[in-house]
Amino acid sequence: MCRYMGITPNSGTGSGAITRDGSAVEFYRLMRPDGEPEVVAGVVPAGGSILEFGSGVGRVTHPLVELGYRLVAVDESAEMLAHVRGAETVRARVQEVRLDRRFDAVMLASQLVQTADERDRRGLLDACARHVAPDGSVLIQWIPPERHDAWQAGQSRTDGDLTIEMAAVEEVSPGLVNATMRCVYGDRVWTQSFASRRLSDEELADALALSGLRLERFLTEDRTWVLAVPAG
Repeated sequence: MCRYMGITPNSGTGSGAITRDGSAVEFYRLMRPDGEPEVVAGVVPAGGSILEFGSGVGRVTHPLVELGYRLVAVDESAEMLAHVRGAETVRARVQEVRLDRRFDAVMLASQLVQTADERDRRGLLDACARHVAPDGSVLIQWIPPERHDAWQAGQSRTDGDLTIEMAAVEEVSPGLVNATMRCVYGDRVWTQSFASRRLSDEELADALALSGLRLERFLTEDRTWVLAVPAG
């Protein structure tokens, strides 16, 4: 991996509101769905209820609402939730959510499960477990170990008129990476720095088991979406 000293995880730069985890609201408003609605529709019955953790501005929420799903969108950022339409919104840390109801599906997107803090990971997965129906599904987006190992500075991809570049990657300890994304749209530039913990398939399965969930299968060919179900 490329070494780049001085990265500060969970920080961001650029125009507009920047959330506590470094996400630029204006940038995420420009991003489009990347197959997520189709992944969900392949698992969750039509018209089902979905609890979406880390909804952001509604990039995935909105197309799911249009497909007829009933959404509750959870995010810690009021600036993000202000852009969500057609869904009930809850401003809260995922780990602290207790809605006293269960859903056909719970979504944990944006690789939140790769948090560097094991207690946070347990809290995230516990929140999924206490809100999913006994016969429901937990859909988790993660970075498989083979993709995590391949990260290096200079990698980039485009999303319409957006360019997203991995500007810096620093392995600070075995399996723990600090990274910075550089996002460009015309003459506007944002950066977001974050920490990411490499998880093997076995470590992910073990983390799920601690919260009473079982890794059922991978939902996409690139293995970036996981289906988990209640273990009981």
